[in-house]
Amino acid sequence: MKLTVQVRLLPTPVQAAALEATLHACNEAATWCSQVAFEQGVKRTFALREHTYGEVRARWGLGAQAAQHVVKKTCDAYAALKANLKAGNLGRPGSQRYRRAAEKPIVFRPEGAQPYDDRMLSWRIGERRVSIWTVAGRVKDVALTASPEQLTTLALHRRGESDLVCRDDMWFLNATCDVPEAEPNTEPVDFLGIDLGIVNIATTSDGEIMAGRALNRIRARERGLRTKLQKKNTPSTRRRLRKRRRKEARRARDINHKIAKHVVAEAERTGRGIALEDLTGIRERVRLRKPQRATHSSWAFAQLGAFIAYKARKAGVPVVHVDPAYTSRTCAECGHTDKANRVSQARFACRNCGFVDHADRNSSRNIRARAWQLWRRGAPSTAPVPLPGPGRGTGRKRSTTASGARSASPGL
Repeated sequence: MKLTVQVRLLPTPVQAAALEATLHACNEAATWCSQVAFEQGVKRTFALREHTYGEVRARWGLGAQAAQHVVKKTCDAYAALKANLKAGNLGRPGSQRYRRAAEKPIVFRPEGAQPYDDRMLSWRIGERRVSIWTVAGRVKDVALTASPEQLTTLALHRRGESDLVCRDDMWFLNATCDVPEAEPNTEPVDFLGIDLGIVNIATTSDGEIMAGRALNRIRARERGLRTKLQKKNTPSTRRRLRKRRRKEARRARDINHKIAKHVVAEAERTGRGIALEDLTGIRERVRLRKPQRATHSSWAFAQLGAFIAYKARKAGVPVVHVDPAYTSRTCAECGHTDKANRVSQARFACRNCGFVDHADRNSSRNIRARAWQLWRRGAPSTAPVPLPGPGRGTGRKRSTTASGARSASPGL
C-alpha cells in the first residue's frame, strides 16, 4: 500500500537559498520543455528527451538525474491534462475553459515541487538529516523534523521518489512509502455505522458523537477576519492573509485525521467493518440559502471519508458505502419513513412507534443496517484507493499535480 510521509526540513538561510534556486531552475526548465512538447507535438518521455535533454543541462546547469526528472515531470503533466480533458473535468469540448487548457502549453509555478530519487537525495534518518542535490552543489546536513512514527515508517518502508516542496516559506519532503496492509477481515461480526455531518462531524452507531461546533465557530471567525482584512487591502493585511490562508485547512485536516484514526481503531478492536454514506455529488444536489453556502462548501466530508478508507485498508478493516437516501427520516427501530420524524437537527421522534433518539445516532444505525444487508448479500469492501494529497502519512503516490504544473485553465 502506497502512503506518503511528509517531513519538514529546517534548512539554514544559505541552504534555503540553494533549495529555492533549485526549484526555480527546475520549474523554469520544465516550462521550456512544456513549450517544446506543445509546439513539436512530442509528449512522451523518451521522444521529448531527445529534443530537450542537452539544452536543459547546458542552459540551466542541471545534473543528469534532475534533467531526466524535469522531462518526465513535463510528460506526466500533459498525461494528467489529457486525462482531465477526457473525463470532462475541464468543461465540455469547445467551451472557453476547455480551450484555455488545451490550446496553451502548461506552465509550472516557480516553486512547484520537484521529484528526487536516491541518487539526488540521501536520508540519514537516525541523525535526522538529509543530503540533497541543488544547483549550487550537494547540500549536506539539512536538518529535518518528524514524529517517531513517521521516522519509523521512513526507515522501514520508504521506496521510490520523494518530492521537495516549498509552501509558505516552509520546506517539506514528501517521501513515498510502501507499507504492508493487514490481512483483510472477510468475516466482520457487524458494522460500525458513521453518519457524517456539519454540526456533528461524525456520529457512530454506538452513540459516540464527535461534534464540530468548535470547528464551525473557528471557521466563522476566520471568514469574518478575512472579510475585514480584504476590505483594508494594505500590504500588512495582505501579509496576514497569506500567513493565515491555509490555517483553517490544516486544522480541519488534523481533526479529520484524529476522527478517522479513532473510528478505525474501534472497528478493528471489535472485529467490525465500517459503514459510510456515499455522498458523491451532494453539493450539486442540495439547494441552500446564501448564509449556508460557505459552511456547506467548507464541509470536508470527502477528506474524512478518504482518511477512514486508507486507514481501514492499512488495518484490514472492510469499508462499505451505502445509499444515504432517507437515512435521517427512517426509524431505526420500526423502519417507518416520514419527513416529520426529523423534529429538529438533533432530535428524532418516530410518528409510528414513538421511538425517540438523537437524530444523527438514529441515522448512523440505519447506515449500519444497510451496510450489513449489503455485506450479507455478498457486496465487497468498497474502500477506495487512498486520496492523493500529502499529510501525516496520508496515502498517495507521487502525482503530477504535486509537481506544481498548471495550465492556463484554473481547473488544473
